[in-house]
Amino acid sequence: MNLNTRIDAFVTLGAFLRQFSNSGIIQKEEIACNNEYFDLFLNKIETAHHYNSWFNKEQVLFACESWANALTEETIKKWIDSYQIPEKDGKTVAIIMAGNIPLVGFHDFLSVLITGHSVVVKQSSNDNQLLPVLANYLMAIQPGFKNKIEFTTQKLPEFDAVIATGSNNTARYFEHYFGNKPNIIRKNRNSVAILTGEETQEDLQNLGEDIFRYYGLGCRSVSKLYVPEAYDFDNFFKAIYSYSDILNEQKYVNNYDYNKAVYLMSLYKLLENGFLMLKEDQSFGSPIATLFFERYENLETLRKELTSKSEQIQCIVGNLADINTVPFGETQKPQLWDYADNVDTVDFLLKIY
Repeated sequence: MNLNTRIDAFVTLGAFLRQFSNSGIIQKEEIACNNEYFDLFLNKIETAHHYNSWFNKEQVLFACESWANALTEETIKKWIDSYQIPEKDGKTVAIIMAGNIPLVGFHDFLSVLITGHSVVVKQSSNDNQLLPVLANYLMAIQPGFKNKIEFTTQKLPEFDAVIATGSNNTARYFEHYFGNKPNIIRKNRNSVAILTGEETQEDLQNLGEDIFRYYGLGCRSVSKLYVPEAYDFDNFFKAIYSYSDILNEQKYVNNYDYNKAVYLMSLYKLLENGFLMLKEDQSFGSPIATLFFERYENLETLRKELTSKSEQIQCIVGNLADINTVPFGETQKPQLWDYADNVDTVDFLLKIY
């Protein structure tokens, strides 16, 4: 199974996923193996919230749309063409996946297989319903994957390298057990946004997408704002009001009520609008329904501070030319070449041949 064959298989998978979106779920006759897998995958989308109550249908479909958009022939080739991928048998790579957002480990899964390696996947129980169906679909359309994909819930079988994603605490465990193997070990990271006061209402409304998508549970979700010293939050609150229907999610409301009670009992000063609290805090990782903020004197000082704390930051949102920023509203739409923690996964995988 050569590189082009693998690319074709993932392009077909992208076409399969394109049937599932928030704008409509439409079964298409021309999609390969659709009779066997369309209803099966739709059932997993419908029932995902039974296994993780944060995975409602809208959020799962958004994840499917994102991957469908990424898995086109043009995008995959643009991503992979800058690498020299050998046409020979690869190694076995173990992937230990997080479970915070739907299909969160798919990029690692894709990267291992597209580079010709075999994969052993250990999923989080919080996100173990969707990927096995997509893996089985891949094996159905391209049997060459059948001896290259394995899932396990037990102790990992023999492997040559590992990609493990978790918290700062689990990272210590990973480093202890996997330190003698080639590895990528990811820890906690959060994303931030820089506001200057010159943003349009559209910018701020798009920022709401970065804050509320996946209820703020992703490492690319904005959990903190940096604002000028005299910043007025009125325009920000007006712009994000369109996201108030998040109050329809009872688990989010429970977190909002609980965290608000804790803050008030601790006599913290808060700004809030009924569904989001703003708390001045130097930390990065804010609780659900809370957004930390910090005021800055000037952008040059802020740039130096963010550079010194780069290992804690996944991405920076804003409209600044001199800082590597993601446009407002785009954090949850990364390109295939936007690597987690800025570690080039494909380069790592090619070095273990």
